[in-house]
Amino acid sequence: MAVEIERKFLVQKDKLPQGMAGKRYVQGYLSHEKHCVVRVRIVEDVGKNVSEDVSEDVSKNKAFLTIKGKQVGISRAEFEYSIPVEEAWGLLNLAPQKPIEKTRYIVQHQGHQWEIDVFEGVNEGLIVAEIELESEEEAFKKPHWLGKEVSDDSRYSNAALNLTPYTIW
Repeated sequence: MAVEIERKFLVQKDKLPQGMAGKRYVQGYLSHEKHCVVRVRIVEDVGKNVSEDVSEDVSKNKAFLTIKGKQVGISRAEFEYSIPVEEAWGLLNLAPQKPIEKTRYIVQHQGHQWEIDVFEGVNEGLIVAEIELESEEEAFKKPHWLGKEVSDDSRYSNAALNLTPYTIW
């Protein structure tokens, strides 16, 4: 079984590295059950990265169907499958809420990869950084641009933001 172990932090926007290019994400949720969420995600290629701190992995548009189990601590079961982009758009049309839109930037720091999500639309103003770990006890160095940790605050999960957007808190 695949397990996601993730810590999440707010980001101090004025301290972020400059010159980053990212990928645009459009994602919706077909199910928001307490024990399981089902997500459809489309990742759109938006250009080359220009910062040395940023991963050069920029590819063509892709789509995924992801099933995530109930979170326990900072861990949960996660299963992700590639699907055709055209089918993903069709599935997004079945989602009961409008999809989340964000740009994701990948930054390498002290041997770890950070995913920085800059939200748009009804979640505009929110910037979150996530790090995936091999174990809940794994140590890592925090970049200077991190703010408060929100790993235990369920409001910051993308599924929760889909139901209760950041701009209406």
